Amino acid sequence: MATNKKKIFVTQTLSRGARALLTQRDDIELVEFPNLISTPDFQTMLREHAPVHGVALGATRFGEPELEASKDMKVVTRIGVGYDAVDVPALSRRKVPLLVAGTANSPSVAEQALFMMLVLAKRAQEMHACVTDGKWADRLGMLPFDLYGKTVLIIGFGRIGSRTAKRCLAMEMNVLVFDPYKSADDIRGAGCEVASDLDAALPRADFVTIHCPKTPETVSLFNAARIGAMKPTAYLINTARGGIVDEKALHAALSSGKIAGAGLDVFEQEPPPVGHALFALPNVITAPHVAGVTVEAVDRMSEQTARNILSVLDGDPIRINVINQDVLG
Repeated sequence: MATNKKKIFVTQTLSRGARALLTQRDDIELVEFPNLISTPDFQTMLREHAPVHGVALGATRFGEPELEASKDMKVVTRIGVGYDAVDVPALSRRKVPLLVAGTANSPSVAEQALFMMLVLAKRAQEMHACVTDGKWADRLGMLPFDLYGKTVLIIGFGRIGSRTAKRCLAMEMNVLVFDPYKSADDIRGAGCEVASDLDAALPRADFVTIHCPKTPETVSLFNAARIGAMKPTAYLINTARGGIVDEKALHAALSSGKIAGAGLDVFEQEPPPVGHALFALPNVITAPHVAGVTVEAVDRMSEQTARNILSVLDGDPIRINVINQDVLG
């Protein structure tokens, strides 16, 4: 093997098309690792293959120990857009850029958020059981309702939140947006109403859907007080990250009728423990953190990840996808 080859670690979930983008280069060697490998095992692999110059991460954590084990890391990428499992300051200290997959999975997550709203509004689980359990006569006692004319509060107006807003507007909903980092002109320009005060907006919403990153500022953003400020007929949707919603507070609100229901694609602990208290509630629908992992999204994210890696190795990073902009010249 030529000594000038760059060694890139890729997860088993990287798509065939993305691998082709990397393997067509004769200056790159791919090393595959399991997506959910434990951190100690991952560090051992990195040390055994060092120097390692790039990594495409799924759910695996990455920080100072992994950087040290790699010896010559040039680029860290996520096959996705969330990066709470990556120690960004550690990368910045070593001038290693972290890149994410940009808009690759945002349509998929936006669709999942709307899907969860529809499942809850149309009482899909109950209607299905009404037919299959021979309770046809009970149908008029559990009428579904429309999204039309309802008010949705979108938390976060980035790639995913803005796409969710488009879909909600298409359903003829009233769309409020809370995002202190977005200009009011951008929000109004998208046909939405600015919600400058989250606590004041919550009592107005029939649906609240979360699309902000998980940061120290947003951990437990939806605590008992905020969930309690919602309408008793309102639904809470979280397709962002576990931990933004306080699950104990959510369970208390759902079981006492303080809110009508919830749709959760993410949890504080993943996978959540079998027998989690929320699973026993009839007004909760769940998914295993797959909102952004459709067949099409996996291809888009993987190929964008490959392009991100190549851009850095070729000295021209795709700047819009770089999280730690401080490392760029």
